[in-house]
Amino acid sequence: MNKRITFILFLVVLNIGLDQYTKHIVRTEVTAGSRTEIVGEFLQLMNVENSGAFLGMGSDSHPTIKLIFLLILPVIVLSVVLYYLFTNKHLDSLSVIGFSCVAGGGIANLYDRFLYGSVTDFLFMDFGFAQTGIFNVADLSVTTGMILLIIASYKQKEKK
Repeated sequence: MNKRITFILFLVVLNIGLDQYTKHIVRTEVTAGSRTEIVGEFLQLMNVENSGAFLGMGSDSHPTIKLIFLLILPVIVLSVVLYYLFTNKHLDSLSVIGFSCVAGGGIANLYDRFLYGSVTDFLFMDFGFAQTGIFNVADLSVTTGMILLIIASYKQKEKK
């Protein structure tokens, strides 16, 4: 196996592993529905099961709709992302890292949906003027990956 594929697999598995490890700790050590301040009100620890998508959207949807949009469609999208990541030998390092983070985070949340029927969310941030939704490490991986892909895209445009 070449270094590039090993690096991609390492990043994807690292993202999945960190997410699943933190969710395991939260499921076993944090009372469901509780709220604990870690850094004052700025960063809080919770234990919430999210049966919907981002910020709980779609939680009350018909089971068939949830199956299509929360399981089948993400499997298709992640398959395309992984195929592109493994086959496009011209991707720059930042894009490889970005796509690997998106894939790892996506797979980690999909794993939860298949295994538990929901995703464990546990981090909440309050900036005073704005708040985040409750999220997890997989969500952070996907968001970080998307930011890296945007940066890589701008860097590519600057080169042209």
